[in-house]
Amino acid sequence: MKFTASILIVLDAVLSIVALLSAAVLRFGSAEINQKLFDSSTIFTTVTFVGVVLFSAHLMEVYDRNKNLSKREILINIGFATVTSFSLLSVVYYLDPGIMLGRGVLFISLCIFALLQFCWHTIYLIGNKHSHFSQRILVLGTGTLAAQIGELVSSSKRNFLLVGYATCYVEVPGNEPEPELEQSIVPQDKILNNGTSLLDTALQTQAGVIVVALAERRGFFPLKDVLLCKLNNIQIMDAPTFYELALGKLMLESITPSWFIFSGGFHRTTIFSICKRTIDIMLSFTGLMITLPFFPLIALAIKFDSPGPVFFRQERVGDKEKQFVLYKFRTMRQDAENGTGAVWASKNDTRVTRLGRLFRGSRIDEIPQLINVLKGEMSFVGPRPERYEFVEKLKLVIPYYSKRHFIKPGLTGWAQVRYPYGSSVEDAVEKLRYDLYYIKNISPFLDTLIFLETIKVVLFGFGGR
Repeated sequence: MKFTASILIVLDAVLSIVALLSAAVLRFGSAEINQKLFDSSTIFTTVTFVGVVLFSAHLMEVYDRNKNLSKREILINIGFATVTSFSLLSVVYYLDPGIMLGRGVLFISLCIFALLQFCWHTIYLIGNKHSHFSQRILVLGTGTLAAQIGELVSSSKRNFLLVGYATCYVEVPGNEPEPELEQSIVPQDKILNNGTSLLDTALQTQAGVIVVALAERRGFFPLKDVLLCKLNNIQIMDAPTFYELALGKLMLESITPSWFIFSGGFHRTTIFSICKRTIDIMLSFTGLMITLPFFPLIALAIKFDSPGPVFFRQERVGDKEKQFVLYKFRTMRQDAENGTGAVWASKNDTRVTRLGRLFRGSRIDEIPQLINVLKGEMSFVGPRPERYEFVEKLKLVIPYYSKRHFIKPGLTGWAQVRYPYGSSVEDAVEKLRYDLYYIKNISPFLDTLIFLETIKVVLFGFGGR
C-alpha cells in the first residue's frame, strides 16, 4: 500500500514540474525561462507548486487505490484536486506575489498537470488490473491459515492473483512422501501439487511469491522444497509478513516472539529520533503560537456551555509505560465518571456536552496536547496514549499489548487514520495491529503520510468521539 502510493506520488511530483515548466514556456518563451531556470525564487515557486498540488491530490483521495477503481472515479477526484490546488495557490500567490511566475501560468500549468496525471493514473490502473502485471501468489498449506491468506489475496484490491494452494508433504524414511497432517479446508480444485514438487508447481503456475501458511511447521516443514524455490528466484514469505504487506497492520494471532526478533523493522536511528524531536518542537511551538490567542474565547465558550474547569487533566501511559498528565479542553460533564469509574467513550455518549461534540468532531479539544508534545511527553505521530486502568486490563487479555509503549505516544497515529475510534477490547486489538505496524515500519515517509491523512480526517470529521 505504501509502495503503491509512493510510486504515484513520485511520478506526480515529476509531472507537476513538467507541467509548470511547459506552462511557463508557452506563456513567456524558452529564452526567458532559461535565464530564470535556476533562480532561487523560481526554485521556491516550483517547490510550492509541487507541494500544493500533491497535498490537494492527497486531500481529494487521488492516491487511495481502494476508491479509484475506474477511470471515471480517477477523473472526478483529479478534477476536485485541481480545483483545490487552484484555490490554495491563489491564496498563496495573494499572500506572496513574489513567487508567482505570471498571469495565466497557474491555470495553464494546472490544466496540463491534470491531463498528465489522469493519463498516468489510468495507465497505472490498467496495468494493475492486467493479470500479466499482477503478483502471482501460491499459498503453501491447505488449512485454516492458508484459507485465510487465500481469501485475503482474492479480496485484496492490490495487484495480487491467487494461483492456488500447494500441499505440504512430509519425508518419511523408507517410504513415499506423505501429505501434511493439517485438515484441508480450501477448495479442492485449487490444490495444485498432488504428486508434483513445490518447485514444479510454482514454475508451472509462474508464481512469483510463495506464502507459507502452515498452521504447524515443526516436524514437517518442507525445508528442501522451499529452499529450492528460494534459489530459483521465487520470493518466500510467511503468513504474517504477507498479511502486513497486504493490509498495513500486523497479524497478531499468528505472530511469535521469534518473529519480532528476526523480522525487519523495529529500528530507529539516532538521526531519525533527533529529527523527529526537532520537528515535534517546531510544530508544537508554532501551533501554540497560532492557537493561544483563541484560548480565552474557547474558555468562555466552555464556561457558558456547562459548569466545571476549562481544561481536562488525566493520567495517561506514555513511553516505557511512564505515566504523564495529558491536557485537553473539557468536553464532558464535570461528574461524567461519578459512580462508574473509567469507561470507554461510546457513540452518542450522553456524558459529552453540546459544545464538546463540536470540539471532538473538529479536534479542537486536543489543541492543549501541544503542551505535552513541547514537554517531550508525546510526539506528533505515534500510538494514542491510553488510560492506566485500561492498559492494565488490556495487557492481560491482548498479547504484545505492552509493545506499543516502546515509543512516545502521539497526537495522531496510523491506527487513528486507519481505524475508527475504539470502545471495546476488540477495537483495542485492531488498533494494536496498526500501532505495532507503525512501530515496526516507522519512517519519515510514514510520518508524513499519517500527518496528511490527519489533515483530511480533521477537515472531513472522520472518527471522532
